[in-house]
Amino acid sequence: MEVSARLLGTLRLLAAVGVVAAVAGAVMAPEQMWANWLLVSYYFLTLALGGLVFVALHYASGATWGVAIRRIPEAMAGLVPLGVVGVGVVFFARPELYPWMADSLPQTDEPALAFKHAWLSRGFFLVRAAAYAAAWSYFAWAIRRQSRLQDREPGMGRTLANRRLSAAFLVVFGVTFSLASIDWMMSLEPDWYSTIYGIYHFAGLILSALATIVLVAIWLERSGPLKGILSDDHLHDLGKLLFSFSTFWAYIWFCQYMLIWYANIPEETVYFVLRTSAPWLGLFVLNVALNWVVPSAMLIRSGAKSHRGVMVGAAVVVLLGRWLDLYVMVLPPINESSPAIGVWALGLLAGGVGFFGLALTRALRGAPLVPIGDPHLDMSLPPEACEPEDPFLA
Repeated sequence: MEVSARLLGTLRLLAAVGVVAAVAGAVMAPEQMWANWLLVSYYFLTLALGGLVFVALHYASGATWGVAIRRIPEAMAGLVPLGVVGVGVVFFARPELYPWMADSLPQTDEPALAFKHAWLSRGFFLVRAAAYAAAWSYFAWAIRRQSRLQDREPGMGRTLANRRLSAAFLVVFGVTFSLASIDWMMSLEPDWYSTIYGIYHFAGLILSALATIVLVAIWLERSGPLKGILSDDHLHDLGKLLFSFSTFWAYIWFCQYMLIWYANIPEETVYFVLRTSAPWLGLFVLNVALNWVVPSAMLIRSGAKSHRGVMVGAAVVVLLGRWLDLYVMVLPPINESSPAIGVWALGLLAGGVGFFGLALTRALRGAPLVPIGDPHLDMSLPPEACEPEDPFLA
C-alpha cells in the first residue's frame, strides 16, 4: 500500500507540533501539559482497543460482512502497546496528577473507605496497569498473528483459533477495561464515584473506533486499495452501528447524570456541579451535541449511512466529540475557573493525531489490505468485486 507523500508530510508535521508542545509545556505549564498528555494517550489507546473489540466481536459472533475491511481494525489493534506506553509515562513522570498519589488517603476503619485506600495504593495501581497492558497487548498480537498466518495458510483453522481467542479476550476486556477506566480516569477525582463509569467509557470507546474505521475505509477506497472492495452495504452497516452506539452513548450518559441528579448525594453530585457551573456549562452541553445530537441527525435517514460525504462528516464530529468528552472528564479539576481549550490541549491533540496516523499507516502496510486466506471473504465482497486472488488485493 502506497501512502501519499503529502499525507505523510502532514502527519509528520502534526507529530512535530505535538513534540514541541510537550517539551514547551513540560517547562512552562507542566500540570496542563501532563493532563492533556494523559487525555490524548488514553484517547488513542481506546481507539486501538476499539479496533480490537470490533475484530473480536466479529469472530465471536461469526459475522462475515466485515471480513473485507477487517484489516483496518486489525491495524488499529496493533497500536495497543503504543497507547499503553503513552498512558504509562504519566504514572512515572507526573504521578501527582492523581491527588491520592501526592497525598495518601487517610487511614480509616470504615470498610468502603478502607478498600479504596488499599485499592489506590501506588504499588497495586502500577501492578494492575501492567496486567491490563499485558493482557490487551497479548490478545492484540495473538489475534493479528492468526489472521496474517491465514494469508499463507487459507482455511478455517485460523478462523476457529481466532474465535476462541476472541471469546476469551471479550471476557478479559470486559473486566480489565472497566477497572482501567476507574483507575486511570475516575481516580483523578478520588472522592467521586459512579457505578456505571466503565460502561460509559466502553460506549465512547466503541463509538470513536467505529468513526475511525469509517474514515480509514473511505480514505483507502479513494486512494485505491479498497476501491471496488468497500461497498455501500459495508458503509451502511458501519453507519447503523455508528448511529446505534451514538444513541447508546447518550443513553448511558443520561443514566449516569439522571441517577446522580435524582439521588442528590453530595459525594456523587460534586462531579456534575463543577461541570455544569458557568465556566464549563457550554462545553458540557456541546459534549452531548457532538456525541449524539449532531451525528444522530446526520445519520437518521437510511440513505445517509451509505453516503460517503455524510459518513465522513459524522465520523469527524464523533471523534471531536470523544476528545471533548475526555477533556470534560480530565481538565475541570485542574482548570476549575478556565475551561478554555488552549495551546497545550490543541498541541498535544495534533501530536496524537500525527503519531497515531503514522503508526496506523505503517501497520496497514504490514499485511495485504484484504484477508485473502479467509474462507468467508467471498461473503463480504460486493458482487462486482474481483476474486481474492487478483494481484491488486495484495
